[in-house]
This record gives sequence, C-alpha cells and structure tokens, in this order.
Amino acid sequence: MCRGAASVNVRGMIDPLLILIAAVFLIAGFVKGVVGLGLPTVSMGLLAVSMAPSRAIAIVIVPAIVTNIWQTFAGPYLRDILRRLWPLMIGTVIGCWLNAGALTGPHARYGTIVLGVLLVIYAVIGLNKFKFHVAPANERWVGGVVGVVTGVISASTGVQVIPSMPFMQAIGMEKDELVQALGVFFTTATLALAFNLTVGGLLTPANAVPGAVGMAMAFAGMFVGQSVRARMPAEAFRRWFLIAMILLGLYLAGSALLKEFA
Repeated sequence: MCRGAASVNVRGMIDPLLILIAAVFLIAGFVKGVVGLGLPTVSMGLLAVSMAPSRAIAIVIVPAIVTNIWQTFAGPYLRDILRRLWPLMIGTVIGCWLNAGALTGPHARYGTIVLGVLLVIYAVIGLNKFKFHVAPANERWVGGVVGVVTGVISASTGVQVIPSMPFMQAIGMEKDELVQALGVFFTTATLALAFNLTVGGLLTPANAVPGAVGMAMAFAGMFVGQSVRARMPAEAFRRWFLIAMILLGLYLAGSALLKEFA
C-alpha cells in the first residue's frame, strides 16, 4: 500500500505517518482541552513540519469539524452568537471561496511561510494581550470585513484564528461565551474550507484513516486537557504554549524560506 494512504503496510507494521498524526492530534487536543482552542492551529503547525500544508489541511479538516460541532453546542449562548457573528461567518465563507485555488495554484508553495508567520502573529497577540474594541454600531460591517480576510487566510493555510479571534474579543465576548463562539465560527469556517478541498481534489478517501486516527486522538487529548485544566493554572500553560507557537512559526517560515532560496 502506498505511503499516501497512511495505513498498515504489507508487512503488517503501522505506518510511521499514522504514529506522527496520532501524536500531533493528542497534543493539539490536549491544548484545546486546556485553553478552549488551538486544535487546527497546533495540528497544522506540527504536521507542516513533515508535509505540505495542503496535505495537512486535508487530514485536519474532519477532526476540526467534529470537535468544533461538539464545542458549538456546549453552552447556552448559541442564539446570541449567531445574531452577532453572522456577518463574520458569511464573510469567511466568501473569503474562502475567493481564494479557493490557493492550495493548488502556482503560489501554493508559499503556504508554509504564511502559516509560520501567522503562528508568530497569533502568539505575539496572545502574549501581549492586546486590547481592541469595536463599538456595537460597527460590529456588522467590521465583522464582514474581518470574515473575508479570515477566509482568504484560511483558504491558504487552514488557520482561522487571525483576525477572527481578536475581533470576537474586541466585541466583548469572554470566557464561556467566547469558547462557544469559537466553536460556532470554526465549524462554519472549516466546512467552507472542506468545500474548497473537495473541489480541489484534496479531500480524498486516502485521508479517511489519518482523519479517523486524528479525531480519536483529538478527543482523547481534549479529555486529558480538561482534567488538567482543573488542576493547573491555565494562564501559565497558555503562556508557554504561545511561546512554543512562536518558535514553531519561526522554524516553519525560516526552513521554507531557506528551501525557496537554496
């Protein structure tokens, strides 16, 4: 069986790629369990070390959708979230559609560089706790613009936290409502991205086994992470997690640039 299928080989040994995927999603699920987000960001960042972003996104997409659907309904704020975030979500779908060919086009090789830069930006914003504020009267049009930008970025990298998450914080969403809002938004964004992957021929049956392994390990990691969250300072974990994202982002962007100019 070919390596691309990431399954059991002819000697009965487990493909090393499946072991890598299991470890990556266990870590990413753990992070999501502790801080409430980060599964696509962490898994994309770690998988991109050993494969193209287009392949990594195809593996990440199903576990991301399933875990986000679970997060969507784990709270009482769904109606209010939909009322406030519908421009952001529609804008994201439009942005994904506008940049649909990013993963298979002539500039697809730059996806790893962009991903690395976004990881650094995401971590720096988190570490510095920048405070933005969007007035209620401006929420809809700002949300639509932020959504389009987020969709364009997501179609290229699979990462949807920039600039959507700062926007959600800027309109006053905090704690439990923010966690549920992230689930609602990420579900919409990943479904739009899944459509792009299907049209581009990247979401194929070969990704079924890696996706299933990733989903199982993500839920296992989330369970462990939620248990740890009750026993350790979440802020301390969050700080070290963001520092690790900076280092990973610098490594991804730097190594890709070296390959580009080698």
